Amino acid sequence: MILEKLVMKINEIFYSIQGEGKLAGYPTIFVRLTGCNLRCKYCDTKYAYYDGREMQVEDILSNIKNYPCKNVCVTGGEPLLQKETPALIRKLLDRGYKVCLETNGSIDISSIVKIEPKNAIIISLDIKCPSSGMQDKMKFENIDYLTEKDQLKFIISNKGDYEYVKGIINQLKPNCEIFMQPVWGWNPKNLVRWILEDGLNARISLQLHKIIFGNERGI
Repeated sequence: MILEKLVMKINEIFYSIQGEGKLAGYPTIFVRLTGCNLRCKYCDTKYAYYDGREMQVEDILSNIKNYPCKNVCVTGGEPLLQKETPALIRKLLDRGYKVCLETNGSIDISSIVKIEPKNAIIISLDIKCPSSGMQDKMKFENIDYLTEKDQLKFIISNKGDYEYVKGIINQLKPNCEIFMQPVWGWNPKNLVRWILEDGLNARISLQLHKIIFGNERGI
């Protein structure tokens, strides 16, 4: 029997530090998949909407083994648009990698939470706020799948976004760490003040990679 080869459309693969969330600062291999179903107003990866090349999953694995690192971030675009993504994650885990999946909150993540071993996968769920223009696309039931190992991220650009996030936290009471990340270029001082004033159980994420390297691709 001839086994079907898994092919994915890849925008870029690069080695850098993780700049966001609970893994910020760790060396990480990034596998950025092509395609996104959302069009956030502040998007900083528009180049991943369409650009990319087809690669077999085995070639992806051969590419990343050249880096001295066992942390892999599968990102986009939106990785779950490609049906092969769960298979890619399984193969990464089989080879001893720890995986962080970054997903935009609009697609069911139930296929990911079933992958074993569960403690080797971090789901980074990005719930869009009103300033994105995409808040109506969210599947809030995804939050119920998150556990302590995962993270919930909100990108904030004004007080309205912040109040929106507070409402979600108070209503849904997520079981994971919560990160608030200011839109790049917006001074985070007000966001810090609001969190301190409300005593909100959330962390600030400041896109460490951009602070170090600037707003460039492949960093």
